[in-house]
Amino acid sequence: MQSRYFDVYRAWENNPEEFWRDAADAIDWFKQPEKIFDQSQGVYGRWFVGGETNTCYNCLDRHVAAGRGEQRAFIYDSVMNGAKKSFTYAEVLTEVKAIAAVLRDLGIGKGDRVVIYMPMVPEAVFSMLACARLGAVHSVVFGGFAAQELAARLNDSEAKLIISASCGLEPGRVVAYKPLLEKAIELAMAKPDHCLILQRPELNAAINPERGEFDFTELVDKARGREIECVPVKATDPLYILYTSGTTGQPKGVVRDNGGHMVALQWSMPNIFGMAPGEVFWTASDIGWVVGHSYIVYAPLLNGNTSIIFEGKPVGTPDAGTFWRVAAEYDVKVLFTAPTAFRAIRRDDPEGEFVENYDLLGLRALFLAGERADSETLRWAEEKLKVPVIDHWWQTETGWPIAANTVGLGLMPFKHGSPTRPMPGYAVDVLDDAGKPVPPHTLGNIAIRLPLPPGCLVSFWNADARFRESCLDEFPGYYKTADAGVIDDDGYVFVMARTDDIINCAGHRLSTGSMEEVCAKHPDVAECAVIGVKDRVKGQIPCGFLVLKNHVSRETSEIAAEVAGMVRDEIGPVAAFKTVMVVPKLPKTRSGKILRGTMQKIADDMPWTMPATIEDPATLDVVRETLWKNGFAHEDKTVAAPVK
Repeated sequence: MQSRYFDVYRAWENNPEEFWRDAADAIDWFKQPEKIFDQSQGVYGRWFVGGETNTCYNCLDRHVAAGRGEQRAFIYDSVMNGAKKSFTYAEVLTEVKAIAAVLRDLGIGKGDRVVIYMPMVPEAVFSMLACARLGAVHSVVFGGFAAQELAARLNDSEAKLIISASCGLEPGRVVAYKPLLEKAIELAMAKPDHCLILQRPELNAAINPERGEFDFTELVDKARGREIECVPVKATDPLYILYTSGTTGQPKGVVRDNGGHMVALQWSMPNIFGMAPGEVFWTASDIGWVVGHSYIVYAPLLNGNTSIIFEGKPVGTPDAGTFWRVAAEYDVKVLFTAPTAFRAIRRDDPEGEFVENYDLLGLRALFLAGERADSETLRWAEEKLKVPVIDHWWQTETGWPIAANTVGLGLMPFKHGSPTRPMPGYAVDVLDDAGKPVPPHTLGNIAIRLPLPPGCLVSFWNADARFRESCLDEFPGYYKTADAGVIDDDGYVFVMARTDDIINCAGHRLSTGSMEEVCAKHPDVAECAVIGVKDRVKGQIPCGFLVLKNHVSRETSEIAAEVAGMVRDEIGPVAAFKTVMVVPKLPKTRSGKILRGTMQKIADDMPWTMPATIEDPATLDVVRETLWKNGFAHEDKTVAAPVK
């Protein structure tokens, strides 16, 4: 069957406002928008101007009012402590109203900021929805995030309240949150009025009411049963701030509005992901990331799906079959996670033996995003799961996919290495450094023509000028994605690397992503990273890092030489790919992104800070030691990040 994608994309191209007007009919409005798009407002224009709505109402109230209150909204599954619980839409609505009542009693109202600093527990998600119900602006910060980083976010958002927990659970350890929280408040110039602490059974935290600290559960229990109506907000009012690490050390607060955010996410669920109301959708991520905001919380609820809140890891909790157990137990129809999760599973279970232990006949598709999905990992997942494996591409800034293969509109032919074609709303071009479009198959800067579609960021929090400078000024008329790649003759987008990862080797622009693609083909390689390091003669040369599959017993020098030869054969001697190192693990963020930029700074003896989002700081120590043994990274230039 031919995909309907082309007709739908053409309909958007021919009349963008009419397209999004129709899409907006899928959500409930208290007041219909006066203008679908107003170019005179905001930094590049605003969507659904004059409309009034409420995100919590669309996620919960309307489904309960329509008689679907007894359908499951969330399934909580913690492999860390064995807890399992389901919540219907009606039950979630009751809990959200109670939390909203507590927040209101503590002085939280429309436009106030609330920081949520919690692990992957249902109360964290309910607190997000409670903020939305009141028109308050939430900002989720990973539970266990460094105190210095939390302080920077408190300063920037000027949050009036923090909702936290006594601890988080990591494999083999309990992470106490209260000391980190206290240190952050001590460091912060802007101090919250109150803190709510969810006590977890694994660790009790001291709570001091005289300092504005209260037991979350006690207050919510007392408020349960109170009626708290949804506060109407403008479509253009902010729903949340999500901070990403900025290159200056100052966090960037990505601002998402209410109206455009709902319309885009609602459209994406049936059309991109092929989800029907009532089906189970599982995003194996964390609400600290945009993926968790969009596809654990808001999109599934808007579409009337059941979403899974999962506390655990893809491997080691207890084994590489955890994902398959969850998918089988809850009849997951679509699974969405990061490529790094599948690389870890493939490393621990290269033959896919755990897959055979579970009934996955209900699974229709696997979506991957967050980092380039190498062809070898894609093929492995296709072979083991026997479902379409869809690499799709988007960013914290966009909030939903820029490019994807559309399950709901009918799949297009697959091309490994490509997230397929742009979604309606996104006109994607590849530009040279002067901002001119380049021919097909030419490597350049990937940019999106303005205006950005509904659901994308409207600006940075209180920093319009910084948003223009960072994202809009370099290529006038475009949003700069900071990704590099090519578009082929069929309009397929190939995202090769961040623009910072394009290296200039003896005058040749080379993509580290294309070299990683070759490295990953070696049968002993589980995952890899390639960075550019300074070279006196060539300017930069590539340097490869390999993580081998478990139980590989061959000499690492032999494997490294083979990989170097493969790159030389496939890309050519111009790549000058000779330096290959084997490490036990790659340094990554908690979402699975490899910290290539930090690795490059270490190799080049540049000052660097320990990234706030790093999963395991020891991995960078190993990288530095390995570089030192190979003649790089002569000095330790670690610097402390400032609190701003």
